[in-house]
Amino acid sequence: MLRGAHSHLSASVALAAVLAVALLSSFARCSLPGRGDPVASVLSPYFGTKTRYEDVNPWLLGDPVAPRRDPELLAGTCTPVQLVALIRHGTRYPTTKQIRKLRQLQGLLQTRESVDGGSRVAAALDQWPLWYDDWMDGQLVEKGRQDMRQLALRLAALFPDLFCQEKYGRLRLITSSKHHCVDSSAAFLQGLWQHYHPGLPPPDVSDMECDPPRVNDKLMRFFDHCEKFLTEVERNATALYHVEAFKTGPEMQTVLKKVAATLQVPVNNLNADLIQVAFFTCSFDLAVQGVHSPWCDVFDVDDAKVLEYLNDLKQYWKRSYGYAINSRSSCNLFQDIFLHLDKAVEQKQRSQPVSSPVILQFGHEETLLPLLSLMGYFKDKEPLTAYNFEEQVHREFRSGHIVPYASNLIFVLYHCEDAQTPQEKFQIQMLLNEKVLPLAHSQKTVALYEDLKNHYQDILQSCQTSKECNLPKVNITSDEL
Repeated sequence: MLRGAHSHLSASVALAAVLAVALLSSFARCSLPGRGDPVASVLSPYFGTKTRYEDVNPWLLGDPVAPRRDPELLAGTCTPVQLVALIRHGTRYPTTKQIRKLRQLQGLLQTRESVDGGSRVAAALDQWPLWYDDWMDGQLVEKGRQDMRQLALRLAALFPDLFCQEKYGRLRLITSSKHHCVDSSAAFLQGLWQHYHPGLPPPDVSDMECDPPRVNDKLMRFFDHCEKFLTEVERNATALYHVEAFKTGPEMQTVLKKVAATLQVPVNNLNADLIQVAFFTCSFDLAVQGVHSPWCDVFDVDDAKVLEYLNDLKQYWKRSYGYAINSRSSCNLFQDIFLHLDKAVEQKQRSQPVSSPVILQFGHEETLLPLLSLMGYFKDKEPLTAYNFEEQVHREFRSGHIVPYASNLIFVLYHCEDAQTPQEKFQIQMLLNEKVLPLAHSQKTVALYEDLKNHYQDILQSCQTSKECNLPKVNITSDEL
């Protein structure tokens, strides 16, 4: 399967190259960025889960392969002995569903009557090519592969004791079955090859010295295997009540009227879904092509804040604190991480080499958000609702800051030689998007491993996904005639 995934990777690169050539003439009249000249946008902080990784970590705009060592990272007598990382796939194309909505919006623009002296933005959109096609359907783009290769280079430079040539064969990679995750894991391995063998072209993934990535959807796509989540949230028409209510609320109606005037189309022909896809098209053009397109000029920062909140509402109610099952469905993944850490501790205690010094798991924002919620991160005092937009302006839960493309949650286990007690010998830190993540229960940047396990004792011992995800049995009785 993974040989097929690599063939798919090569085909995707070839298709992207063909597309780039075909589009060159179309984009020639636009202001394209040169190499090393990254395009930014005042809207970038508000793209939610469509946010570029470098917009969350601006230092990467200067040098995308230079590691940034967080000053809070442990050093000195403590040596990292294991790294377990959960990584979201890199930048991808829009899905077919999003592309078809964009075509619908484009159709509205084409049927409107041109107005002399009308909107400059509408006129620019008339000339802007609709270059997305159905075959793209969420595939990883070259920028997404670059996200992964560069992340690999930075992590290998930051943790040289773990990412070293002699331990290369002991890398463990797990991935979701979705092509943009399989391709992300392959690109990450290419980045490591580049680190170990600078200047040499990487071989086929299946020919590398380490084990090829293994697909495990029960871990990486646990939400697909949780009947309670599927029934009560995913397939429940009322579960996203606050999302639908916000779409017709006063904030969105204001945006709707502004956009209708800008595009010169009747307001009744637009709805919140079409407005959102236009906003995301701005983000895709920026992330995929590095272009500030006319779609970005449709919106101002006030509009962007409203559309970010709409996206965050969906993530909150479908993937985070909105319903307990959203996070409880990730218990197996959380426990699996600690099984790896426990095994490393046990091996070090026996003076054995750690069998898996680096474990890399490639998933989705839908993988990361429930896990972070299970651990108690980014929880606001009041829930996000359709009716408290103003009160939530300074909310903790901003999905674009938490799970942009290529986002990563990393557990680093340390062995501290000069510890005063056995408990102090093993300490742990977490990093989110390469920045040390203070512990949810103490706000400290480092914890004794046993203390962290004690804090999450309920999840580690009592949370069983099979039980959490079971639907209550309904007793059906019938009267016999």
